[in-house]
Amino acid sequence: MLAWNKKKCKGHSKNTEKLEGFIIEVKINKEIQRYQESILFGLSLRQMVFALLAIGVAVGAYFGLKPLIGAAEVGWVCMLAAFPFAMCGFFTYNGMPAERFLLAVIRSEILCPRTLSYHPQNLYAEVLLDSNSMREVLTLD
Repeated sequence: MLAWNKKKCKGHSKNTEKLEGFIIEVKINKEIQRYQESILFGLSLRQMVFALLAIGVAVGAYFGLKPLIGAAEVGWVCMLAAFPFAMCGFFTYNGMPAERFLLAVIRSEILCPRTLSYHPQNLYAEVLLDSNSMREVLTLD
């Protein structure tokens, strides 16, 4: 019969199990909500789709602009055209992917802009001004 000795190390995100002299380590993400399943080459499905979209844009820009401008310039245009699409696959801000972030920026800055104003309220000064003796002291100065 094989005996399993389970041992959890404090401060580590690995579970180690010992099986008759062999140590088996299982990596566990510290933040389980950030887990992403990798599909191909360590990329998630979202990253893979945006990478393929960037490649498609670059190829389209290359064949579309090759007859119009030189080869060196077409390479730069292809990179510049593909960069935003490739970036969208990897960009996150406060847990929002790029498209949700862009929608939030458009909503807050373009569709519904508003200025936030701050009006401080000093309760301590109001309490002090309510008392007559303090009002006299403050008016003497």
